Amino acid sequence: MGRSVLLIEDEPNIIEAISFLLERDGWTVRIHSDGPGAVEAVTRTAPDVVILDVMLPGRSGFDILRDLRVSDQTKDLPVLMLTARGQTKDRELARSYGVSKFMTKPFSNDEMVRTVRALADGCEPVLSDDDAQGTEPS
Repeated sequence: MGRSVLLIEDEPNIIEAISFLLERDGWTVRIHSDGPGAVEAVTRTAPDVVILDVMLPGRSGFDILRDLRVSDQTKDLPVLMLTARGQTKDRELARSYGVSKFMTKPFSNDEMVRTVRALADGCEPVLSDDDAQGTEPS
């Protein structure tokens, strides 16, 4: 049986890009596009990994992450949080709420696939030198 990702994101271009990358890698990708129903969507779909945008309509990704971490059903679920901002305070807040990995948009295609695989496998994602500097590999 293949592995599944729940992508909680409201930007159509990001949804299309991530879905394409992960489906090509053999993942089943489910989409949820707003904040208010996100926790219920996670519970209903029981994904192997959640990719969660910080800024969503109706509810912050930080609030969703906090709710996921207090539930016995989702407290250990790998969550990759995405943001266009990437400020230190956002990273610290995400860590304090128990994020598995924090990634800034734009991200490299390879970094996204490697990170989701590693999270599903229970490993710490390994970054290349390019990823660590936040640059796109050539």
